[in-house]
Amino acid sequence: MSNAELIREKIEQLPAGQPFTPAVFLSIAERSSVDKTLARLVRAGVLSRPTRGVFVRPQESKFGAISPEPMQVAIAKANGMPVEIHGAEAARRFGLSTQVPVRPVFYTTGRSRTFWLGKMPVRLQHISPRKLVYPGTKVGMAISALWYLGKEQVSHKVFEAVRSRLSPEEYEALKAAAPKMPCWMADALHKYEKSSHNG
Repeated sequence: MSNAELIREKIEQLPAGQPFTPAVFLSIAERSSVDKTLARLVRAGVLSRPTRGVFVRPQESKFGAISPEPMQVAIAKANGMPVEIHGAEAARRFGLSTQVPVRPVFYTTGRSRTFWLGKMPVRLQHISPRKLVYPGTKVGMAISALWYLGKEQVSHKVFEAVRSRLSPEEYEALKAAAPKMPCWMADALHKYEKSSHNG
């Protein structure tokens, strides 16, 4: 089997719609050979390239190819570094804010950079690893929202809203993550827990 055939075979095993980078195939062939094969497959319509250096086997619906979610592309673009939804969007998803971000922004422990998804700029913003707890999970998103709101805004009402959108297991995971939270956040969670049990 040629390298091109091995790459093609591996692509067939990847889930349709899940973005990937050429790094996935570096155990099969050198980068230049991988790049040429992927470029050929894009021209043949087997793959699409949502942004530079990221590829995807298109996922089809009855309306045509489904574009990958910005976060999926951001994860591929981050080259193995953790990625989480920006606190403003996380707060909106938990019903804690009505502010809609103008463009997608994701936190990462890697370097900050902007890439284009069609005509839409997507931002990867570097933050401290201590602010990225359980990235890519509902618990991680909740912590991202709490960081965004900050010490002054995180109240019992906020924890009530967060808890209502987490499963019992996810809420237990949030409580278990308290040692990884800043003191003010862990204290606020502890006070909420105490008052809800007393109530």
